[in-house]
This record gives sequence, structure tokens and C-alpha cells, in this order.
Amino acid sequence: MLIEFRAKNFRSLRDEQVLSLVASKDKSLLDTHTQATGINAAPALLRSAVIYGANASGKSNLIKALQYMRGVVIESATAIQPGQPYSVQPFRLDMESAKQPTEFEVTFLLDGVRYQYGFSMTSQRILSEYLLVYKSFKPQRWFERHLDLETGKDVYEFSASLKGPKGVWEGATRPNSLFLSMAVQLNSEALRPIFDWFANQLLILNELNPLNMNVSIQKLKQVEGRREICNFLSAADISIADIDIVTRKVPGQSVHFDLAGGKTEVRMEEVEENQLRFHHVTDKGKAIFELADESGGTRSLLFLSGAVLDILANGRILVIDELDTSLHTLLVRELVRLFHTPEVNANGAQLIFSTHDTSLLDDPDLFRRDQIWFVEKDRDQASQLVALVEFSPRKNEALERGYLMGRYGGIPFIGNTLGLGH
Repeated sequence: MLIEFRAKNFRSLRDEQVLSLVASKDKSLLDTHTQATGINAAPALLRSAVIYGANASGKSNLIKALQYMRGVVIESATAIQPGQPYSVQPFRLDMESAKQPTEFEVTFLLDGVRYQYGFSMTSQRILSEYLLVYKSFKPQRWFERHLDLETGKDVYEFSASLKGPKGVWEGATRPNSLFLSMAVQLNSEALRPIFDWFANQLLILNELNPLNMNVSIQKLKQVEGRREICNFLSAADISIADIDIVTRKVPGQSVHFDLAGGKTEVRMEEVEENQLRFHHVTDKGKAIFELADESGGTRSLLFLSGAVLDILANGRILVIDELDTSLHTLLVRELVRLFHTPEVNANGAQLIFSTHDTSLLDDPDLFRRDQIWFVEKDRDQASQLVALVEFSPRKNEALERGYLMGRYGGIPFIGNTLGLGH
């Protein structure tokens, strides 16, 4: 489970911003909205978090920061070539920040062990990197790396707790690659779980990584998977009794690259096409509909269902930017409640999403106060992430009204620039 994420000097996140999934001491909804951890530093973690903010406030940048960190971990040892620069963007609206490195840190719980991993970087190289492992109350610093400005070389410090040929991994790590990523490429069993957490536990959906229907398609091809998806849709009050998949071969094109000759060839080939058919049943009759006949919300929920069911079953983390753009507010509520249902979410899966849907704030028992966050920009156009609990709202306070009145920040200030006032 994700415990905490920190980002600094990434796009509009100039100052360090911290998203914490550590539950407060509030005793409400503990059994459903939180997961006990067994560790003293964070006795309970939240199963979900929601982020509000005006357009261009920076809430999407917070999600992109986690996505970017994940990408560097996964690709720095393989896809990034020696000397290749990164596309990382620091805060550019003041000259000092534009020259400073970008920093990321994530703390997560895996198999009862707390890991704290972070690094700082510029577009040219990794400047520092570290990993702390809490197998007891006192952390073990498995490795630390920093750039010596005088020599221009990386300096490493290792703990005896990190097993394996550390010198080999160090020697193979380029200035623009992470030690963690390179060590895993060279078969570090000790560091593999940390790498795999980024690669397999995090699913981030936004305009850079839109929803892929293939997970749901593959699940629909299995008898048990099809039953699960139909039950999932029925729970959301969508009257689909069954879904068929008809797979057929159709003419298509594929592009082949000849690396030696430097030529590109387009070939005509048969490709597989999956056609979905939806069986609707009512008291007065039944009918079969094509995918195009279904509403946009039903299609979005269908494509999301495979990923959600996989995440709930395996205790993974789903991060979605602007969830309300694809789902009706009632469907969003049902999705959140799935993560808050211990019988369904038995393995500590988490849902983190941004939204403009303020009606969720006044839904009784949908969120604890520590699950709600706001993002707004200050006068320097730097994004600030603030937790609702910092405003100490009253127990029965009308949160939607308070938010729309600007009490918690995170809303646009609309003045005379629209030409609507005098």
C-alpha cells in the first residue's frame, strides 16, 4: 500500500508537496475506509483519497509526478540510452527553481515491510538516490548515492543488509540511470520487490496513459472473468445479463522496421477484431446491443471494470485523473464504495483520484475527512496541496458548500475577465 508520496520542483509543484495515505486518529469508518498495517509509524492506511482543484490548479501535475517517477524507475536502465536527456520539467516561473533539481520520494508498505525510496534529477542525470528499509523501528539505509561536485563522479554508500555484487551494480550504473533499476536488470533479488512495486502495483490513468480495454477483453474471454464483470456492472445498476465476444480476422496494416537497411515497410496482414454483444434482460423482454449502442458511461465502466477487479483482487493501487469525466457521479460513488468494502477489498487495494464532482463531498459516509485533499495555486502560480483536516471542519459541516464558498481553497476565482460583471 502507498503510505506517502512527495514531489518537489516538478511542473507547477515548486515547493515540496506531500500526499499522505496515513489515517488520522479519527475513529470514524475505521473498519471500512482504512486498513490496519501492524506498524507503529502508520497504524492504519486509507483505502482511498480524492483530490479537488480548479482547472490548471496542478492536481493533474501531482498525478503526473508519480507517473514520471514510475517511468524513470522502469525505463532508466533499459529505454534511456547513455547520455540521453530526460524531459523532466522543473518549475519555470522563477529563475532559481528552473536551475534546481526535481525530487521524488515514495514510501510504501510491502509484505509488512516499510520502504522509503527517492531520488533527485535534472534533465541530464541522476543527482542523488537512496533506499531506507524498515524491517524494525530503526531503518536500514540499504544504499545512498550522490554526485560529488568536485570530481563529477557518483559516490556510493552501502549497507551490509543489501546482499549481492554491489560493486558490479555500481560500475554498471550510468549517470542518467537509477542504481535501483540497473541492479534489478543485473538480477538483484533484494531490490526486485521495490522495482516490481512501481512496475506492477501502480496503475495510473490519465491523458498520457488512457484506459486500455484489453484487460477487460481478456477477462471477458474467461468464464469466471465474464461473470465477475457482469456482476460488477449489475452492482452499478446497469442491466446487462451477459456479454459475448465474437473474435474475427479482418484486414489490417502493420509497420515493420528494417534497422540494418534503415527502411520502413507497411504490410497488409490479418488482425484480430473483438466484437462485443450485450444481453439486456427486463421483465418485458430481452435484446442484444452492440458496443456503440451502449452509453458512454457504460462503456467507460466496462473498460475500467477489468482493471478494477484485478486491482481489488491483488491489492494494487489505482490512480485516475479526473474520474468524473468518464463516469456518472453515482457510478463514481459505487466505485469508491467497492474499495471501502472489506469483503471485496480484502488485500488493501487503494483508489486515488482527482475530480470536479463536488457532490461527493456531502455524500454521507463516502469519505473520512482525512481522505479529502485540495490543490490551488498561490500568487507565484505554484501549486499547493492541502488536506481538508488542516481546516478543522466541524463534524457535520456542509463540505460541498464550504468548498464552493472558497473556505478550503482549490476553486477558480472568476472575476470581470469573463465580461460578466461591472
